[in-house]
Amino acid sequence: MTPTGRILIVDDEPSLRQTLARVLQRAGFDATTAESGEQALAFLATTDYDLVYLDIRLPGLGGLEVLKGMQARYPAMPVVLFTAQPDVHSALEALRCGAADYLLKPLKPDVFIEKTKAILLVREKERRKVEIRAGIEKLQAELRRLEEAESAAPSPDHFPSASNRYLKRGALVLDLQTRRLLVDGRAADLPPAAFDYLTVLARHAPDVVDYRTLAAEAQGLQAEAREAQELVKWHIHYIRQAIEPEAQKPSRLFNVRGIGYRLISE
Repeated sequence: MTPTGRILIVDDEPSLRQTLARVLQRAGFDATTAESGEQALAFLATTDYDLVYLDIRLPGLGGLEVLKGMQARYPAMPVVLFTAQPDVHSALEALRCGAADYLLKPLKPDVFIEKTKAILLVREKERRKVEIRAGIEKLQAELRRLEEAESAAPSPDHFPSASNRYLKRGALVLDLQTRRLLVDGRAADLPPAAFDYLTVLARHAPDVVDYRTLAAEAQGLQAEAREAQELVKWHIHYIRQAIEPEAQKPSRLFNVRGIGYRLISE
């Protein structure tokens, strides 16, 4: 993972600001500079930054005050403070205020770039974790909705056989409105065309439905017997996978050789 990002450099020394900006830009980063804490806060009000480098000793609004303002408004944004004067008290205060790190001037370009990459890499990983968690929560919510919908489905015993919406044949219940199939009270998946073929078989059950009738009523196809037989058998495969306790040993859907198929109601 190669980190990228928009970086703001806040320092009252023009030459240092421009030098640090060029170092970052040559490394592939989008760098902007601000000469004061007030200007930095104004930039942050209109632009999203991934990282801020902030001089702790600024004229006017000092670095620690700017840091506190940034943390109050943008708590997830990493801020690194730097200064030319080593001060353990200031360093600890900066970390207490939420600074991601504390660097001493002069800054070596290679160290500066590596520090930038390391911080942005951590930020990118955290952002990705948030995205993944949000995706998982969305999928879990969808799964709960599907499970609730299945558990809320009426019992097969409550489906009137003459209903215009429900078609019941033994352990099979076809919901013609939602195009859902229940087998022994449990939802079973069927491709759309296979559902149409099963509907035709259920309407005619327990009579034999010839190949041509199946193709015509399920899909509106007019075909010769041989062609219809080849077409129908693929859909029968999916139906058996859904409704038979053992697909290789049919107990509900039978082939009447050379004629068609027959659905037996239990």
